[in-house]
Amino acid sequence: MKFKIVTISLITLLLFACEEKDKKVVPKEVIKEEPIIVEFGFTYNDYLVVQDTVQSGDTFSKLLEENNIGTFKVHDVTEMVKDSFNLRDIRIGKPFTLLKSKKAPHQLQVFIYQKDNIHYSVVDFRDTVVIAYNKQKPITIKRRTIATSISGSLSETLSKNGVDASMANNLAKIYEYSIDFFKIQKDDKFAVTFYEKYINDSIYAGVERMESSFFEHKGKKIYAFPYKLDSLSKKVDYYDEEGKGLKTMFLKAPLDYFRISSRFSPKRFHPVQMTWKAHKGTDYAAAQGTPIKTTASGVVEKTGYTAGNGNFVKVKHNGTYSTQYLHMSKILVRQGQRVEQGQVIGKVGSTGLATGPHVCYRFWKNGVQVDPLSQKLPNTEPMNEKHRKNYLTYIAPLKRELDSIATLQFKK
Repeated sequence: MKFKIVTISLITLLLFACEEKDKKVVPKEVIKEEPIIVEFGFTYNDYLVVQDTVQSGDTFSKLLEENNIGTFKVHDVTEMVKDSFNLRDIRIGKPFTLLKSKKAPHQLQVFIYQKDNIHYSVVDFRDTVVIAYNKQKPITIKRRTIATSISGSLSETLSKNGVDASMANNLAKIYEYSIDFFKIQKDDKFAVTFYEKYINDSIYAGVERMESSFFEHKGKKIYAFPYKLDSLSKKVDYYDEEGKGLKTMFLKAPLDYFRISSRFSPKRFHPVQMTWKAHKGTDYAAAQGTPIKTTASGVVEKTGYTAGNGNFVKVKHNGTYSTQYLHMSKILVRQGQRVEQGQVIGKVGSTGLATGPHVCYRFWKNGVQVDPLSQKLPNTEPMNEKHRKNYLTYIAPLKRELDSIATLQFKK
């Protein structure tokens, strides 16, 4: 009897030990919580989420037809939302998101279309009436100043400094009257204070605006500060550290991107006529179809075609100055039309006597053809003394900031 008791006790102890061992070997199941994802104001965890991009042939109606919108009719939906959501705004390659119910048949609840990385439109199907609205992601604006030397192109230099390369176009536009950016040199310097956009305080979304800058080219430092002479006006012009306008009456060239293939000359060998003769224009070579801009505001005096000039446009700017643009592939203005400085008036071509696509730019002063590159051309009207005093007070701290950061940077 005692043996049986001992045996039972031993068996009990062994079973208990095994049970304890098993408990140690088998860990408790760890339940991971699903991360909460919120986008565009919706909790994605509550939906079946489908993300895609607009393909060729897609329309808003077609996208609805391909998804279950329940009892709603596509035509009725488009009528309900057309005042809030531009149905023609659907563009190939733009992303959209579909939020569907998790339970079959997975009825569409919300349609989200992203116009860009900030702005988006929402079409909400969750109620008895479909509603649409436009929103934008939370944006934070941060201010920054950089000072650097040119290394490569202007775009490359900006990229190396962590700045959206598109700002190169902004700088080129500001200084287009005073600097030829095709002739900028290594170690030319610039400094700029600007504001950048960030989505949700973390995702870089590009440059918002520029506050001040200088560009040092061939040893000459040119400052630029945006300023409104009329606080109620939407127009912003750029002025230097003395209050002189950077904008001149004429652009430096009728094209944004070009190379000068032939200059104004009293005697040049004509490549088509094979003879020496005067070349009373400046040839800017560029790709076929490149936009040609009028270099100053004025009235189109004449358009037409001749065997030598090809398609041409002539613009009268005032009683002193006129310009002409030759060899166009297409004329985009008509005689008598008012044109503004920088307005596209035609496309680069090779019509008339031309060996390749270019625009021959001719310039008249007091009825005489002259070389525009040798002319001292008039600036915009200067500020009056009252505006100048206020302007100089406004830019003083901005200029000090640019200069101090540039001094520190360029001493390295």
